[in-house]
Amino acid sequence: MKKTLSALLFASLIPLLSAAPAAQAASDDLAAIQKAGVLRIGTEGTYAPFSYHDTKDNRLVGFDVDIARAIAKQLGVKAEFVEGKWDGLIAGLDVNRYDVVINQVGINAERQAKFDFSKPYIASAAALIVRDDNDTIHSFADLKGKRSANTITSNFGKLAQRSGAEVVPVQGFNDAIALLTSGRVDATVNDQLSFLDFKKQQPNAKVKVVATDNSAEFGQSGVLMRKNQPALKAAIDKALDTLRTDGTYKQISERYFGEDLSAQVK
Repeated sequence: MKKTLSALLFASLIPLLSAAPAAQAASDDLAAIQKAGVLRIGTEGTYAPFSYHDTKDNRLVGFDVDIARAIAKQLGVKAEFVEGKWDGLIAGLDVNRYDVVINQVGINAERQAKFDFSKPYIASAAALIVRDDNDTIHSFADLKGKRSANTITSNFGKLAQRSGAEVVPVQGFNDAIALLTSGRVDATVNDQLSFLDFKKQQPNAKVKVVATDNSAEFGQSGVLMRKNQPALKAAIDKALDTLRTDGTYKQISERYFGEDLSAQVK
C-alpha cells in the first residue's frame, strides 16, 4: 500500500516536474542569451537598405543589421544572424531558431497577440509604387482588380489585398520591383524607405510612388520576440534608449538614409 501511494504521488508530480523547465525557459531568454554570449537574430538578408549583402564582399549589412549588432553589444554579447525568407521568418521564433527578429517587422495587433515587441526603433510608411508610364493608379483604392507584387504575409501585402488587388507572391522588394518593371504586375506596395534607397541606387529606374500610408500598422517597427520575456524586452528597450542618447542611432541612420530618423520614432 505504501509503495502504491508513493507511485501515485510520484505520478501526480510528473506534470509539474515536466512543466518546470518549460516555464523557466519561457521566462529566462535573457539569462540564456548572456550565458551563451550570443544573441541569435532572424533577418532576411535580401531587403535593402535594412538587411542585405554588400555586393563588394557579400557581408551582411543594413540599417537593421547595424542596429542589431549595436543592441547585442549593449547586452554584452555577440550578434549571430540567421537568414530566412520573410514568409517563414516570424514563425522561426516559435521553433527557437533565433531569439529575436529584427527585419522591419511592423507593430500591429495581430502580431502583438502572439509575440512581444520592443519599443519602436524606426518609422516609415507604406508606398504604392507603379511604373512611370502608369496613369491609371493614383491611390490605394485604384488597386482594385489590379495585380500587386508582394510578400503575402507582410503588412504591405495585406494592404494590397484590402485595397482589392490580386497579390502576386514574391520573396522580397527586389523581386517585386523586377516584376513591376517587366510589366508582369501593375504595382507593388512596399516600404517607402526601401524605395528611396532603391532610387538612390538606380535613379533611372522607371518607377514612381503615387500614394503613401503612414498609419500605425505600417509606421512603426520593433524588435520581435517571444511572449513573456520581460527581462529581455526591458534590456532591449534600454539598449535602444542608449543607442539614441549616445549618438549610435544617429550615426547608423545617416549611414543608410542620409539623415537622423530618430525624431520620427514615437
